[in-house]
Amino acid sequence: PCARQDLLSSPADDAMDGGAQPSSPREPPGLGGVEQEGVPSEWDGGEGPPEVKRSQPLFIHGCSRQLAEEEPRASSLPSIPNPFPELCSPSNSPILSSTALGQGPPREGVSHVVKVFGEDGACRSLEVSAGTTARQLCETLVRRTRALQDHSWALVELHQHLALERCLEDHESVVEVQSSWPPGADSRFVFRKNFAKYELFKSNASLFPEVMVSSCLEANKSMAHSELIQNFLNSGSCPEVQGFLQLREAGRKVWKRFHFSLRRSGLYYSTKGTSKVSRRWQQGGCGWGLPPATTTTSPLPQDPRHLQYLADLTESNIYYVTQGKKLYGTPTEFGFCIKPYKVRSGVKGLKLLCSEDEQSRSCWMAAFRLFKYGMQLYRNYQQAQARLSQPPWIGPTPLRSVSDNALVAMDFSGCTGRVIENPNEVLTVALEEAQAWRKKTTHRYSLPAACHSSSLSAAIHRTQPWFHGRISREDTQQLIGRQGLVDGVFLVRESQRNPKGFVLSLCHLQRIKHYLILPSEEEGRLYFTMDDGQTRFADLIQLVEFHQINRGILPCKLRHYCTCVAL
Repeated sequence: PCARQDLLSSPADDAMDGGAQPSSPREPPGLGGVEQEGVPSEWDGGEGPPEVKRSQPLFIHGCSRQLAEEEPRASSLPSIPNPFPELCSPSNSPILSSTALGQGPPREGVSHVVKVFGEDGACRSLEVSAGTTARQLCETLVRRTRALQDHSWALVELHQHLALERCLEDHESVVEVQSSWPPGADSRFVFRKNFAKYELFKSNASLFPEVMVSSCLEANKSMAHSELIQNFLNSGSCPEVQGFLQLREAGRKVWKRFHFSLRRSGLYYSTKGTSKVSRRWQQGGCGWGLPPATTTTSPLPQDPRHLQYLADLTESNIYYVTQGKKLYGTPTEFGFCIKPYKVRSGVKGLKLLCSEDEQSRSCWMAAFRLFKYGMQLYRNYQQAQARLSQPPWIGPTPLRSVSDNALVAMDFSGCTGRVIENPNEVLTVALEEAQAWRKKTTHRYSLPAACHSSSLSAAIHRTQPWFHGRISREDTQQLIGRQGLVDGVFLVRESQRNPKGFVLSLCHLQRIKHYLILPSEEEGRLYFTMDDGQTRFADLIQLVEFHQINRGILPCKLRHYCTCVAL
């Protein structure tokens, strides 16, 4: 009826159109004046309007005319400049767009602002593209902070309201991770060291206990670490990590102990306990993620039918739980969490787990990463190793020569320097310079106490990156734990009990040990010792450099020092 009323001219239409004669109905766009079957190209104004068929679309020219009149009116309005351009994205849309709210993937070709925090709480905003990876952002921050370039720098995703944190893999997109955060959540990126990031690929790593890996149990012998890693990376193999974990019930602070199995297909737990009786797995178990038919006496689930599916590896991320006892009531301090992608905020949907010790937690989390990323994780490690072999660059020139063969002997005794080409003269100059340095060093250590040489020895360590001043024992353990519980990670701090002493805090076998350094003065000279004067050092720098080469009384050499950079 609306179409018929629109087609027939009426006094109201004539008055609205200014007495204009009724015109032909407009054609749908794309017809181009071509006649369709049963529809004339134009109406000749004969005896009556054309017959209307229900199966054909009909455009109402009255509404179309009204829209056509509004278009030039809107385009004729003057353009008003935006008084708040900083509140809009480059696409002239408000900053609270769908991408900013985490709804949908980030758009390519659009720059995004990423805020990165340091360990001191300072923040720096960086403008990055949608495809910027965590490794590229770390390299940018290393250049801007003038830090020492190595592969231990990492970008950490921190959810403070959930007490969860994880280290981003080098290939992950920073913008994509940021877009998954809920609006208003207390989530951030933290730039810091992580020495344990690629420790699982080191040949001397003891990350996987034999009692937890099914490959070692089936072979009934110890397996080399490199062979074990290849077994994890090989998509055709069926390794399995198994053991007991505490699982938190949904919506309650109640923890129950189950036997878990981590496979390529996901994380499972048994509801019927375990069996220590020898049993033979059925053939074709690899489809379930089970090993081939072997006989083992290890504690395994009684029946695959009793396994309950808990989490999918490909659609989840694994996090450390930093304040488990306070927020979740964990039985131990070694909690971790599997957070599905679909869980954006809140505790609901989180899979909270707790292990008995740090070694067990590290094994579960390392196996999770290997199962999820596979060869991509190993390629990240190879690329990091390749970057270490390259010379550090700043701008167009390198910081130092690639090798010692590019160095030449110079003589600066005159007004201008000259290159020494005679090999005999080069040897003589080298011996003279070494003798001069030896005299300076001897003179420095033989100065009397009145010349205040002790004050220099007591203060020179404050310029070193491994010295952290007066921090507490608890803060020290948290700092070393955040930067990786790897053998040889250390720092030096002032002692809280002895006002003149210092403490060397060292990580060994995933435990942090503290060694007291006491100063002593003999014949007007100050020295430092950790073994009641049997080994003496002129200052703390000499003590650290000695133990970086020699183990001494320590359980291992000093390998990595904890450091914090200011953004």
